[in-house]
Amino acid sequence: MYYHQALARAMADQGITDVFGVLGDANLYFMEAWERAGGHYVAAAHEGAGVLAATGYASTADKVGVATVTHGPALTNALTALVDATRARMPVLLIAGDTDPQVRGHLQSIDQHSVVQVSGAGWEPATTPQNVATDLARALRRAEAESRPVVLNIPITFQWTDVDYVPAPSASVRHRRTRPDQDALEEATGILAAARRPVVLGGRGARHSREALVALAERLGAPMATSLRGKGLFSGHRHDLGICGTLSHATALATMDRADCVVAFGAALNDFTTAEGSLLRGKRVIHVDTDPARPDLWSSADVGVVGDAGAVADALVELLDEIEHSPTGFADDDLALALKAPRPALRTTHTGGLDVVAVLRRIDEAFPADRTLVVDDGRFILTAYAELGAPHPSAYVHTCSFASIGLGLGNAIGAYAGAPGRPVLAVVGDGGFMSAGLNELNTAVRAGTDLVLVMVNDRAYGAEHVQLVHKGLDPAISTFDWPDFAPVAESLGAHGITVRSLEDLDAALSRVAERDRPVLIDVQVDPYDVPGSFL
Repeated sequence: MYYHQALARAMADQGITDVFGVLGDANLYFMEAWERAGGHYVAAAHEGAGVLAATGYASTADKVGVATVTHGPALTNALTALVDATRARMPVLLIAGDTDPQVRGHLQSIDQHSVVQVSGAGWEPATTPQNVATDLARALRRAEAESRPVVLNIPITFQWTDVDYVPAPSASVRHRRTRPDQDALEEATGILAAARRPVVLGGRGARHSREALVALAERLGAPMATSLRGKGLFSGHRHDLGICGTLSHATALATMDRADCVVAFGAALNDFTTAEGSLLRGKRVIHVDTDPARPDLWSSADVGVVGDAGAVADALVELLDEIEHSPTGFADDDLALALKAPRPALRTTHTGGLDVVAVLRRIDEAFPADRTLVVDDGRFILTAYAELGAPHPSAYVHTCSFASIGLGLGNAIGAYAGAPGRPVLAVVGDGGFMSAGLNELNTAVRAGTDLVLVMVNDRAYGAEHVQLVHKGLDPAISTFDWPDFAPVAESLGAHGITVRSLEDLDAALSRVAERDRPVLIDVQVDPYDVPGSFL
């Protein structure tokens, strides 16, 4: 068979079911063969969106997301998405074609290795046509094991080469719940036994270990909090503090201030989670992670424990039982009562316009709790992070690891493919939508994505608007005279709804409940009324 047919077969043998991307000369034939054999291919409008969709898929499906592009400008178009996925530590395989090295002056020729190196993604060049299955398996295995994108680079000259197909073993990485170092466990137990006000903190790295972490927290009598990327890990528990750090509500902040010990599982403890270190000041810190470099990457820990979150939590409970440790009572009935209604009262807007906080709260209450949440970058993000819930860390898709606007919709398309049983609630800004979302709304329609896209539309680049106003300068250069987005959405195959008041919003949510395609809700607000400052 030809190489492109063998690659398609190898993809099927490795269990790849979904691929996102844009076709070109160097990836056209194997994708045609793979889809004809039963694969699900989602054709994006832009290569960056294809990689973003693979990232969203990896977030919700909890396995390697796969994208494909052709050569040259197709790969450079995907660079921002690769950087974001790399910094988010998401396992993504990008199958990229490359030009014929013997064609001098090829207009699309570029040093693709250098492009990939800049992004921080891994580089895996295809070796020979005959090694098609082993090359693919190796790239897949690296993406999963290294938790980052890996680019499998395939010269276009391979496509029509005759090969004898030899299957490769499954690329799946076997994860073992290895028991951590006993000395580290005992040192951590000593700190926990001496603590009077401990807090258990979980990040995305602990997303499969809720029961074990809850058992430890209850054994300690400790409340629980999460990082942003651990959003939803303890959802529904009476002592769930929610997100720890700059996004904490008042009750959570007061509780964290009183704490004397934090035991963190699978969380980076970066400046956002720790409020620039202030929430760890004066506290003993136990940091648990599978990566031995993580405990001291952002914040120094008293004890770093290398191991699986669930295995470490189970081991700590065993040791606490052995010493007959009594729960502290820090997580008491009074705290549970305070956590029943942690949200602050609605504010009064400066101009009397529509309040973004009120809008997002109403959407949060009306939308099904079993959802996938995607939040694009923009001035509104702090409000969206705080007001919108997710049922589990794998149901929250983080798009802000590179602080780029416009990455949300691509992620949302892949996120739904990774978890098709959950509708996707995505929040974007008008600038991000026009930058890199408009061209993918039709992709969401074609892909059958169950998507409600809420656009916070202040007709401006909000972060720049607030800075100009703060300096006493005219913000006009940061504003835009956008078209009416509702008919634009309709022309792209979605439903479009314009919201200028809470009454409009209630009517929109009634229509959303009856949706049969993606819905765009254009929430029109005044740029002076959007909370969140980037000064």
